[in-house]
Amino acid sequence: MTADESLQLHYPTIFADFPTLAAAQSTRYGGVSQPPYDSLNLGLHTEDDREAVLENRKRFFAACGFRPDQTAGSHQVHGAEVLKVDAAGYFTGYDALITDQTGILLTVTVADCTPILLYDPVRRAMAAVHAGWKGTVSRIVVRALDAMREHYGTEPADCRAYIGTCIDHCDFEVDADVADHFTDTHKHWDEAKGKFLVNLKQTNRDHLQQAGLPGQQIECSPYSTFSRHRDFFSHRFEKGKTGRMLAAIGLRS
Repeated sequence: MTADESLQLHYPTIFADFPTLAAAQSTRYGGVSQPPYDSLNLGLHTEDDREAVLENRKRFFAACGFRPDQTAGSHQVHGAEVLKVDAAGYFTGYDALITDQTGILLTVTVADCTPILLYDPVRRAMAAVHAGWKGTVSRIVVRALDAMREHYGTEPADCRAYIGTCIDHCDFEVDADVADHFTDTHKHWDEAKGKFLVNLKQTNRDHLQQAGLPGQQIECSPYSTFSRHRDFFSHRFEKGKTGRMLAAIGLRS
């Protein structure tokens, strides 16, 4: 993967009926970063060359139809706090962002954790959610929906959701200290591996449906960051020495 490869993004089809809505998740392809961050590393808090990261982010934002100064993101803490965003900027301590403002691109950073994008076409409100295993257990995606209801009047039944590429259940091997936080529906014991396997995608999907989203209004990425590490950054596979992807959503002006 080199700097001359074209930018490759994943565009959720669940939002295809809304032409002014930008929604995408990045891959490894199309940036200028050198190994082991090759090539489209978008993570501000990595040891990659900062100028390369800023160039990569500029390319990604442009592909979404936004400038860097029209974006909102947060230094995530694997928590469950939700921030109502009224202006572009970079914040700290939040793992979910919501807005109903046109011209702001909400972003979350991932490299195995689950990105979730939400859109309410009735109220024209949206959310970008970072759900690691701790955020998933804390039902952060439901907290984001609750915040959208509180601030914008969102009804979950009106929403569309995209559960993006993350580490899949066949790759997410954990011990009991993590598995004990999940129900039997969302984990199983693998005797050969001597580990529990936890399904983050299905857990978040079930949380969305329990909150009132119809199943046909939820799209789930079929890919795993771990098994497809040549296409996506995987913190676990690459033992922490890797880049980061962005998932983003926003209404273009």
